[in-house]
Amino acid sequence: MSEPVGPRRARAAAEEKSGRDRDRTLPPAPEPLPHPVVDNHCHLDIADGEQWFTVDDAVGAAARVGVARIVSIGCDLAGAAWAVRTADTYDEIVAAVSLHPNEAPRLAQAGRLDEALRAIESLAAASPRVRAVGETGLDHYRTGEDGRAAQEESFRAHIAMAKAYDKALVVHDRDAHDDVLRVLDEEGAPARTVMHCFSGDADFARACLDRGAWLSFAGTVTFRNAEPLREALALAPADRILVETDAPYLTPIPYRGRPNASYLVPLTVRAMAQVRGDDLGALCADLEANTDAAFGGTW
Repeated sequence: MSEPVGPRRARAAAEEKSGRDRDRTLPPAPEPLPHPVVDNHCHLDIADGEQWFTVDDAVGAAARVGVARIVSIGCDLAGAAWAVRTADTYDEIVAAVSLHPNEAPRLAQAGRLDEALRAIESLAAASPRVRAVGETGLDHYRTGEDGRAAQEESFRAHIAMAKAYDKALVVHDRDAHDDVLRVLDEEGAPARTVMHCFSGDADFARACLDRGAWLSFAGTVTFRNAEPLREALALAPADRILVETDAPYLTPIPYRGRPNASYLVPLTVRAMAQVRGDDLGALCADLEANTDAAFGGTW
């Protein structure tokens, strides 16, 4: 659901200037989970850059509530390099590297897309701390028709990287369900594919599951208007679901609109258990095992 750092910061600044800014204080910590889980999608660089959390603070706060590990997602060249450096420093963190779908058209327009893709591939190839390529995919919400060819070119290149270096593929899909499936079918999905911040209904969930994907659920599953998403969660097999924050965005209810962080994962996990009718401890154990399966083992 996220977009590259620069546009997001510019939009946040514009909202603040126009008087539409909201409460940006950090929510209180929830009750700890009974078994460790992993936040498989977090933009630690943005939270650190906005001075909501240092990495030390983020890791420590998460650990205290049972979120033992984090996948730090880099969505542009600077963010990807930052994620790798951070994963090299912290045992609790591994990295994913990519050009976000909304970054690809900007780079293509500047004549730099091929160069940037080569740089991402170098990061994916060089470090064992890089466990995934992504988030990549298609975004028909923020990018119009004129930028979609570049998005698709970038998506196909990321799929090839994931297969070449045996990394998980982390897929961003916003208002582009049919085209995401089409490209995955045409290229052949990697052995391990994660549908980041799953946003579809039950039918789309079945289509993704039929292709062997894991469905990753974020704080959006707690939103009042997300009944189709909850229906998708309810039907997914226990071994095909993951949990994420997409922090510092998509904060779960009751703190929607405030900064998100990995320590708030328990709010989403408890909502997931309620939707599915699962025992909380058993669900946590499944989420941890599923993350290891999707991202190539424990770390």
